[in-house]
Amino acid sequence: MSLEKVQGEVEVFRLPADAEEFEWNNWKFKYTKSHILHSLCTSPEKCKNQPVDQCLLCLYSNGLELPHLPEMVFPRNVLTVIHPSGGKIEFNTFDALKKVCNGKPHIQVSYSEEWKGSRPAEHLGEKLKPFDWTFSTDYCGTLSANAHIEPTEEIIDMEMLKQKEKILFYHEMMLYEDELHDNGISSCTIKIRVMPSSFFILLRFFLRVDGVMVRVNDTRVFHDFTKNFIIREYTNKECGVKELKLPLTLFGDPNSLSPHMPLRTSIVEKITFPGET
Repeated sequence: MSLEKVQGEVEVFRLPADAEEFEWNNWKFKYTKSHILHSLCTSPEKCKNQPVDQCLLCLYSNGLELPHLPEMVFPRNVLTVIHPSGGKIEFNTFDALKKVCNGKPHIQVSYSEEWKGSRPAEHLGEKLKPFDWTFSTDYCGTLSANAHIEPTEEIIDMEMLKQKEKILFYHEMMLYEDELHDNGISSCTIKIRVMPSSFFILLRFFLRVDGVMVRVNDTRVFHDFTKNFIIREYTNKECGVKELKLPLTLFGDPNSLSPHMPLRTSIVEKITFPGET
């Protein structure tokens, strides 16, 4: 696609977005969902001379310390949960990518250096330092400043989640994805469901480096509407492909892989907002 054609297209921020809001038990749930990020700047002069009004591509490229972005980035895909007090839990693509490590990863494939060298970094000038080319993130969501977080021994009531209840509100969407130059898959997705008794959110980062390893970073957020707190659980599972004696057909499905993978990290927290007792 020519630069002139891209510049003539509508900036992704102005493209129509799918959006929905739902309210239950004085909680508000809403999402916006829109198009993939353009691959070229749509307004180079404005972005250069008026940084405050830069396009989304330049906002991401300049705001993230990454040599390049994933192949598919959805800048307007946002899920927001609002507590009755006004406190928020939000899940957005920019903050997820901010958690990608800038250090050199310990994972290598046979031609990873050639692969990295083939990816454009023209939007980042000379920022060519090593980084985690798998785009792994341990992002757990973005909390409003008034949220109180503390360690807890409370656990998510999985039995409650297994009960058959009407689903009042449901949505799932992708934040970003990269095929690692045909070496596997790296993706960050979010889904939510709201039932009469509770709500449950799963933010999942999934990585598969073909023939090398798999990683699943899950953040689960659960709230029982009869309680005055939210439970947030973060887990990291990863292992080498050879450690999993499973058919290759299962390696594309993190739901099938995760139960067989060793748990490396588990962090459970209780989140409260002002006004909760």
